[in-house]
Amino acid sequence: MKPKRIVTIGGGTGSFTLLSGLKKYPIDISAIVSMADDGGSTGILRDELGVLPPGDVRQCLVALSESSEILRKLLNYRFESGGLRGHNFGNLFLSALEKINGSFSGGVKEAAKILNIKGEVIPVTDESMRLFVRLKNGKLIKGENELDKNEEISKIGVKKVFLKPKIKANQEAVERIKKADCIIIGPGDFYGSIIPNLLVSGIAQAIKKSKAEVVFNCNLTNKKGQTENFDLDRYIDETNKYLGKNRINYAIFNTQIPKAELIKKYEHREGRGMMVKFDKNKNLKRNFRVIRAKVLNEKEAGKDKKDSIAHTRSFIRHDSEKLAKILMILLEIKDYENIIKEIA
Repeated sequence: MKPKRIVTIGGGTGSFTLLSGLKKYPIDISAIVSMADDGGSTGILRDELGVLPPGDVRQCLVALSESSEILRKLLNYRFESGGLRGHNFGNLFLSALEKINGSFSGGVKEAAKILNIKGEVIPVTDESMRLFVRLKNGKLIKGENELDKNEEISKIGVKKVFLKPKIKANQEAVERIKKADCIIIGPGDFYGSIIPNLLVSGIAQAIKKSKAEVVFNCNLTNKKGQTENFDLDRYIDETNKYLGKNRINYAIFNTQIPKAELIKKYEHREGRGMMVKFDKNKNLKRNFRVIRAKVLNEKEAGKDKKDSIAHTRSFIRHDSEKLAKILMILLEIKDYENIIKEIA
């Protein structure tokens, strides 16, 4: 029996968490990664060297790597001083491979061989990808990095995001989506890591046509001005809007409550009531099934003091092993449902 073909769509820490758990199972993994990042070390390399953003891809490569622990640590190493201060070695490594190979995708494939990864990591596009943010007052802001540092966004709020100019999808990404048994969207920064993938021409269209089950991993927390007051249903509605069709089949929602000190710390940054909620009794005819499960990582995520944008990263995160286990159970349930029609 051939292993299930799983496609993940996202970027950053969310994809790292998801892939770290999934790689332990006998499945065929293709991780499609956003190329919208333009902050921190990634942003500097993008502007100064004219390369595509390596940061999110690096995290996915490290997550899927089956090489030694020291090699994985090397890829995540961040310089503390000198001209390279704040830069991540893995970002420099990927940028150099892009220059050597003449394309970012080619460089990523070489990195995958060196790191001995399980599955494959596919940049959503090989073109330069620039995200624009339209605020609720009509103002236009350029750059994915602005989502976390621009005070106007947190005060006024996001109306929508889009790419300018429009860009085409990496054909390998499209092909993997078409052949997938299961497409997993998220978790991750909603407007910074998830939605940008769906804006690339060819991706949403491929998901709509695919026969795969589509699973949405709902975020644990909201972001002020971006997903403020979003509940699970709002996340699904917004994702389906960018897909152009009600395409989500399943949504995984966390039922665990973080420690009080973590909630207090998070609300100090993002405002009160920022935990994502789900009202199962809401008067809605949902066209997706909700899986309520314990998928919270009960330990506070550590911060890298050398990371210039560490303050923007979430410290309430999913547990990679719990999340992967739920997804594997879901795949098995679908197989059983196709065989067993009724248990009286």
